[in-house]
Amino acid sequence: MSSITVLYFAQVAELTQQRQESWEITAPTSVSTWLTQLVERYPALAPMQERLKVAVNQYHVNHDAIITPGDEVAVFEPVTGG
Repeated sequence: MSSITVLYFAQVAELTQQRQESWEITAPTSVSTWLTQLVERYPALAPMQERLKVAVNQYHVNHDAIITPGDEVAVFEPVTGG
């Protein structure tokens, strides 16, 4: 398998106009590198790129984590309490 399943939540889903899509990737890549590609595809996400949270296979990860083909990647903004 040379793709990942990407899930979008809340404002990220609104800005991408997608809840889920498949991305082709051919080799492992860091979350930060992939987020740069995400912003290239969806420029409206640029203002929030640094604060986007990512989960890989349902585990929250840092931006230096590695995404590999076959992974499920969820993208969302941090939740704030009030």
